[in-house]
Amino acid sequence: MSTTGVSTGTSQVPEVGTVDMKLEVVTLPVSDVDRAKSFYQSLGWRLDADFDLGGGSRVVQLTPTHSQCSIAFGTGLTTAEPGSLQRSELVVDDIDAAREDLIARGVDVSEPFHRDGGQLVPGPDPERRSYLTYASFSDPDGNTWLLQEITERLPGRVDIGALAQLLHETSEHHGSFEAVAPPHDWWDWYAAYMDARQRGSTPAEGSAAAGRYMAEVKKIVVAPA
Repeated sequence: MSTTGVSTGTSQVPEVGTVDMKLEVVTLPVSDVDRAKSFYQSLGWRLDADFDLGGGSRVVQLTPTHSQCSIAFGTGLTTAEPGSLQRSELVVDDIDAAREDLIARGVDVSEPFHRDGGQLVPGPDPERRSYLTYASFSDPDGNTWLLQEITERLPGRVDIGALAQLLHETSEHHGSFEAVAPPHDWWDWYAAYMDARQRGSTPAEGSAAAGRYMAEVKKIVVAPA
């Protein structure tokens, strides 16, 4: 019998978890912290922290664009060999655009390749099916990243609860804007606010970003109080 109380047989399937366990940070093993920091910043990733923890320990954290998960590296964080982290996946909705952006930033990115059964073969998936087209690149230490093109999620892969919570939060903050703004399309404000929040902005920063978008792009200007 398993000491965890979970059957290891094939006749029973464990219940779906109900306690939130969100992957927040992945630790990268690197040999030169400043070189790694410069590389990942050159990708346009957001620098979240660079802390000297004392005792020879340092941690640097960055977040890929629109990602809910960050990376961390430094000194005194891991005993893994530099460059030993392989095949970390970055999801993109247009692999050609993603490659062009990385190449423009000086990154050596592979040509697209796709999965055909158990084989990886050159070129994008002929039918451009979701999940099957890839490209890869490495950081200066040899940690490898895999771009994966996903245009349509499999059923059950969207966190409806988190999305509903963000929509509820957005509606509450939009209410303050709506009360003083000229007539406008609410979905424009929602989109700008949610984009800012998914980039890591605070609710206050998201509201400010949405207000700027409405003023600069949609010409919806709120008169000073």
